[in-house]
Amino acid sequence: MLKSTADFLIRFNSLRAIPCRLLSAATVSMSDQKLHSFRTQETDPLKHNSNHSSQFYTIPEQDKKVLFLHGGLPLSYEVQAKTFNELCVMVREPIIEIFDNLKHINYNKPAVRFVLYGKKGTGKSLSLAHALHYAYREKFLIVHVPWVGNWMRRSKDSSNSEITEGHIDLNIDAAAWLLHFKTQNAVLLQNPNLKISQDIVWTKRETTPKDSSLKELIEHGLNRIRFASRCVTILAQEIKRLSCEGHCKTFVAIDGFNAFFYPNTRVYNEKKEMVSPDKITITEGFLNLTKFDWTNSVIVVTVDEIAIAEVDQTSHYPRYLLGKKGFEHLDPFIPIEVKNFNEKEHHSIMNYYKERKWIQPYPGQDEELYFLSGANPYNLMNLCKSL
Repeated sequence: MLKSTADFLIRFNSLRAIPCRLLSAATVSMSDQKLHSFRTQETDPLKHNSNHSSQFYTIPEQDKKVLFLHGGLPLSYEVQAKTFNELCVMVREPIIEIFDNLKHINYNKPAVRFVLYGKKGTGKSLSLAHALHYAYREKFLIVHVPWVGNWMRRSKDSSNSEITEGHIDLNIDAAAWLLHFKTQNAVLLQNPNLKISQDIVWTKRETTPKDSSLKELIEHGLNRIRFASRCVTILAQEIKRLSCEGHCKTFVAIDGFNAFFYPNTRVYNEKKEMVSPDKITITEGFLNLTKFDWTNSVIVVTVDEIAIAEVDQTSHYPRYLLGKKGFEHLDPFIPIEVKNFNEKEHHSIMNYYKERKWIQPYPGQDEELYFLSGANPYNLMNLCKSL
């Protein structure tokens, strides 16, 4: 009898252990599933919608090299992407709203303008990067300025304009931008219809003849840097004409657009006098491209407090940051606010950091960091960065 009872207990315990092991495995599986739910396998931004909200998608390496080789990502995020060995961007509601609008725009009407705004560190530049990827996949001709503040406060050189008296050329910066434009649009620039409409006389001996390709115009600005600023303004005029004639569809994306209207710069003329943005040659080209007087185009800009040098700022809203002149230049536009993380977005970024082994999890960590960061994406990234 004792032997029989012992056999029964052994059998009972062995049978009971089976569902326990299964339960343990199921728990691990559910944990992994929860951890990886922050990712979406949909890497094509043309297919992103509200169902992908708060999830990360990976920008393919080949697209990254085309779009962001010469700038376009915040430096801290670029360093993080290099550390994680992948470029992941969160799909957020503000950019989904823009995508929904782009799919219903009548491109035969005047250009529609979107203004991304929000507090410091909420993710405006990354939202613009997501929009750029959309434009690239949709085969837009991309006109992208990674950060206007670099020209106004950290220009690489300056010289008097040879064409317009009292204006200043930033030729090295202009040449760098032309290379950026050429890289982003390498495929589209092969289109034989993208030609200039007039003879361009640079000097008595240098002329770019009518019907030369846009690529030839760009190459001239790169090879003869003294003409790079003028080349940018001419390129802007030609792009507008080509879009209106239906030869291309243009996507203008400018980060820190309000810097074009902030009077204080660090650009000086030969008399050591500060030059306002409207006296800088390349400003003309990009203000021309952000008007609504052309078709087959869409314009997305950001306004940001850190794009200008003012220390005490009272608002992050477009009317304040653009000033009267800048606001009137863009009006009418569609304002899109980029806010701090909601709880779902916060848990998503925390799960991403955990998956990348960037942080060591502990009980109550998500709630604590949500409170300490104020739900601000940039603050959270700083709290989680390496020592």
